[in-house]
Parts: sequence; C-alpha cells; structure tokens
Amino acid sequence: MTFQTKKVSTLITGIVAATMASASLAATDGKVKIGVLADMSGTYADLCGPGCVVATRMAIDDFGGKVLGHDIELVSADSQLKPDIASAIARKWVENEGVDTIGGLVSSAVTGAVTQVTGASKNITLITGSASNAFTTSACSPYIAHWTYNVVALANGTVKQMVESGKTKWFFITADYAFGHALEGVSSKVIKENGGEVVGSVRAPLGTTDFSSYVLQAQASGADVVALANAGNDTVNALNAAAEFGLNESMDIAGLLVFTPNAQAMDPRVAQGMRLTTGFYWDMDDQTRAWSKRFQESYGGIPSMAHAGAYSATMHYLNAVAAVGTDDADAVMAQMKKTKPDDFFARNATLRADGRMVHDMLLVEIKKPSERKTENDIYKIVKVIPGDQAYNPMIESCQF
Repeated sequence: MTFQTKKVSTLITGIVAATMASASLAATDGKVKIGVLADMSGTYADLCGPGCVVATRMAIDDFGGKVLGHDIELVSADSQLKPDIASAIARKWVENEGVDTIGGLVSSAVTGAVTQVTGASKNITLITGSASNAFTTSACSPYIAHWTYNVVALANGTVKQMVESGKTKWFFITADYAFGHALEGVSSKVIKENGGEVVGSVRAPLGTTDFSSYVLQAQASGADVVALANAGNDTVNALNAAAEFGLNESMDIAGLLVFTPNAQAMDPRVAQGMRLTTGFYWDMDDQTRAWSKRFQESYGGIPSMAHAGAYSATMHYLNAVAAVGTDDADAVMAQMKKTKPDDFFARNATLRADGRMVHDMLLVEIKKPSERKTENDIYKIVKVIPGDQAYNPMIESCQF
C-alpha cells in the first residue's frame, strides 16, 4: 500500500468514525427530560393529574436530581382528555423540546394517541393511569411500559371473585369510550367463563352527572350485580344515583375501577362493603405508609394507585438510564425489562417482553363507617392476588 493510499484509507476511516459518532449524538443528547401528560382539571384530575406530577418529581428528587451528569428535567401539560390535543403536545415535546419519556396518561383514548407519536419517534411511554389492555396486545409497541394495572387485572380480581361467590347475573353501566368498552368486554368474558351471565348493559357519556335513567334500567334488569364500568367522578355520581333510588339495597354494586380518592369521596354508608381491585393501597404496610406520608405532605391528599405507579415507573426508568449510561430508548427499555422492579409499589414484579408490568394486585373492601379510624382509613385488604393470576398472558406478536 502506498503512502497516498494509506492517507486516503485513514481519511475514509476518520469520516466513517465521525459519521457514526454524529449519528450516536443525534440519537441521544445525554440529558434526560421527562414529560407528564395528564388530566389536570377534568374528570380524572384527582386520579392522575397534578398528583402524578408530584409523584414524578418525588422520584426525580429521590434519585438525586441528576443522571448522566445532567439535571433531570420535568415538564407537564394538561391533555384535557382530548386525543388530538395530547397528540400535538407529545409531538412538540419529542420533536422540538427533547423530551425522552412521557408518563401519566390516564385516559385510554389519549394514551392511544400519544403512543402512536412516541412509537414512531422511538420514545418510551410510561403508562401509569390508563386501563385498556390494548397497549400490550392490539396496540403494543417496543417503547411502552404499562405499569399500574389494566382491565384484565380488574376483572380477574373483582368480577371473578364475585361470580364464584354466587353473584351470577350482571348488568353494566359503562363509560362510553374505549376504556369502558374494554372493561365491560373483558369483565363479560370472565363472567361467562365462570358460569355467570350478562343480563344487560347501558352506556353513559364521559362526564355524565345525572345517572338516574341508567340506574332505573339496571334496577329493572333483575341482575344480582350492577357493575360500574367507569372511573373517577363518573363512578361517584353513578353510586350516588344508585343510592338515591335504593339500588344498593336490592343489588350488589361492583366498582370495576375505583381509585382511592374516589372511594374517599363516597358516602361510606352507601359504599360500605363494595369490593374492588387496586394495584396499591397507602395503608398496606410500613413501606406504603412511609411513602404515602411524604406524598401527602407535598400533595395534600392520599395517593391513588396511579400516583404510586408514576413514582415507581419513573424510578425504574431512571435506574435503567444510569445503568446503561445513555438515554437511548432501545438500550433503556432493554435494561428496564432485564431488571425486576422492586419498591413499595411493585411487589413480586417483572416488566415483561410485551411491556406489561406484572405485580401483585389487591382485592379490597370499602369499610363501614364504624370500622374507620380516620378519614383516610378506607379499605380492608381481603386478598393479595399474585400478578400471574391477575394479568393476561403475553401474545407472540408483542414480545419485543
């Protein structure tokens, strides 16, 4: 090889190396920026709105506030429960503002819009408030970590237990959007598989305040159980209407998705004895009480499972970033799935290949007024449900 050839070869090698380094820098800027996109003022604000921002900030602070030699940045926004608005915010964050991961996401319709953006841009989504199991089945992605719960776990926890106890005839009052439809569909399947039947259903728009007509239809159905396949203020309003018409005196009422702040807002004389499934309860043990005390000091109220899930998911994400030394989504997600989550929230947990975080769930019962020691003393734990019994199995097409 001549001297000139050597010079050309060296030059080409240098150009290739520089190009590869440039591509690497384009994929990751070394800084970590976390976005929380949640319902800050609407139906689900108490479940995963400002509280999810507080919980995420707690995780960042507990981590030390820095990773990869840079301050960890936090931004937040109100989705307004509108998929188009949420999608626009997510696109602006990842394309123009360097946001690495987006958390919060309480509405399934909003979450679906956001995951389309983050999947295309290869940004990790930490789903901590949404219930639909589509995000690890029909709408799965290599960049989704579905953390707190899903409709399958709720149905396997609450519905299966009640059918097995002899409550075989069910009527649904369902939120008329993707989450409610999914919850009713999965629950109906569990009912039928365990020897029960669905005698009827009715769908109510999100944000309904007057549930009287729906309650009257349920009352006329002859069901053993009226299932509220909704959440947030919709559940509270439906339960109040049920009490007004005496429905709770003739039928069992099952809250298929009841967050702790909602249970606290319910009249205990009406809600007492209601069984439900949750991914977290603040008063379970010393670990949950210690974290919840800190959360309450910052937020002013007891945490929902979405709040606890937001902290847990954020901490697991940051640990993965630190471990691999980059914020590259593929490397970080591989590390997140490789390492078992283990904290006050994630018990006996694993992040599966499909992005589903499997962990123990709790079947709880709302206490009677006479059983409550304080205003925050809401549930008694009936049963711990192992994650492998609560969640749906993986499907082959979603194992990334």
